[in-house]
Amino acid sequence: MTMKITRLETIWLDEQPNTTWVRIHTDDGLVGLGETFYVPRAISAMVHDVFANLLLGRSAFDIESHWQNMFYTVNFFGYGGSETRAISAVDVALWDLLGQYTGQPIYNLLGGRCRESIWVYNTCVGHGKHQDYQRWAGGHSGDLAAELLSQGVKAMKIWPFDQFGVPLGGPVGQRAGAGAVGPVGYHLKREDLKKGVSYVEDIRNTVGDKIEICIEGHARWDLTESVKIARALEPYDIMWLEEIMPPDNVESYARLKQDTTIPLCVSERLISKFGFREVIEKNAADIIMPDMAWCGGISETRKICHMAETYLLPITSHDCIGPVALWSAAHLMLHIPNAMIVETVRAYYDGWYNEVMTEPLQIRDGMITLSGKPGLGTALREEVLSRADAHMEYSDEKHRIDMSKG
Repeated sequence: MTMKITRLETIWLDEQPNTTWVRIHTDDGLVGLGETFYVPRAISAMVHDVFANLLLGRSAFDIESHWQNMFYTVNFFGYGGSETRAISAVDVALWDLLGQYTGQPIYNLLGGRCRESIWVYNTCVGHGKHQDYQRWAGGHSGDLAAELLSQGVKAMKIWPFDQFGVPLGGPVGQRAGAGAVGPVGYHLKREDLKKGVSYVEDIRNTVGDKIEICIEGHARWDLTESVKIARALEPYDIMWLEEIMPPDNVESYARLKQDTTIPLCVSERLISKFGFREVIEKNAADIIMPDMAWCGGISETRKICHMAETYLLPITSHDCIGPVALWSAAHLMLHIPNAMIVETVRAYYDGWYNEVMTEPLQIRDGMITLSGKPGLGTALREEVLSRADAHMEYSDEKHRIDMSKG
């Protein structure tokens, strides 16, 4: 069999308006699944208006060739944003197809596992039965930490300084809590700095050093205020300070790294190996955090991980996006030698992920494992396509059709 690509689909739901799934069909009846995040209609346009011409009728085996063709086609006009997000989803779907065809999990296709399981941390987003954001933001971060520990989760992430950032002046949008999106702030009041630190202090007072604490910055602060935040957090043995500034100025991160003992984690916003190269080479981060659903899929993220490995830097995967992003990250993180920890959101993997996927994730005692099933090991439930809030477009060698219901 040639595993020729015969059909491309893009799917999203009104209930999860930023998560886009890409399905690739082949002539032998296999269906590969990928995923990305943000502006589904733009992703769909890239897949059907640009990439369909490069993919339909071609062999699904040629993953690297497809990546190069897609990337350098869009790079003619500038590759960042929806272009690389769409590439990411297509790439993961192709790896899923290869795994299904060979009967192997993706991690075996990458060269096998360096570990059978890896520990996770909980990003404290609120959704469904786990209103984690509301709990810690409401002043109960210590109690939340104790509950996570009781479930075997030994690391957590919060973003206590966002609330003091410069507001957008409009709707916050679909992001991880009020204040996460906005311009860079150039002044943090002393009382606000103390208030932000108080959430961390509550965790330490409640559970001591039994849990690791990550602080997310959402790129909300300038260099001067970032130094103040970092130094105020130093007594609390923070696991890392993540993207406290925009990653656009690498020299600023290098300066911050010299001015704090807290490890710096950078950065889900960087796109492709070219975005991470300067950060790694200029010693501007202690922990490298790519998001494969944004930065180029499994193929490109693997290259970023190997580049970081040559500098003896660890990798943590980023995911507040969707189930396929987490599944694919787990495959890569079980494989690469320099994997540190996997980001998870229990409000999602113990919630809506199970409503749309055929298999639940195996997370027990704070560790994630995979079943060994071929490809990703999971698929999109077929009933998702018939939901009233489902939007779907598809391309084959003759048509592009919009089947949206919403």
